[in-house]
Amino acid sequence: MKTYTITVKTGTSQEKIVPSSKDELIVYLRAKPHDGEANAALIKLLSKHFKVAKSCITIKSGAKSHTKIISINQ
Repeated sequence: MKTYTITVKTGTSQEKIVPSSKDELIVYLRAKPHDGEANAALIKLLSKHFKVAKSCITIKSGAKSHTKIISINQ
């Protein structure tokens, strides 16, 4: 299991993942933080980036924050 600290920027024009340091990522999402839309978009984008199923990604903390801690079971 790998753990990352994610900073999420919502409402951007494009979706991308930018490495900040070894275990930190900045993720840009089009989705707005409304009714969990941004969290769902985050999990979808991370699953494509790391080539794992969406069910392998868990938001450990920060579900309602721009800074999140996620774990990936590979």
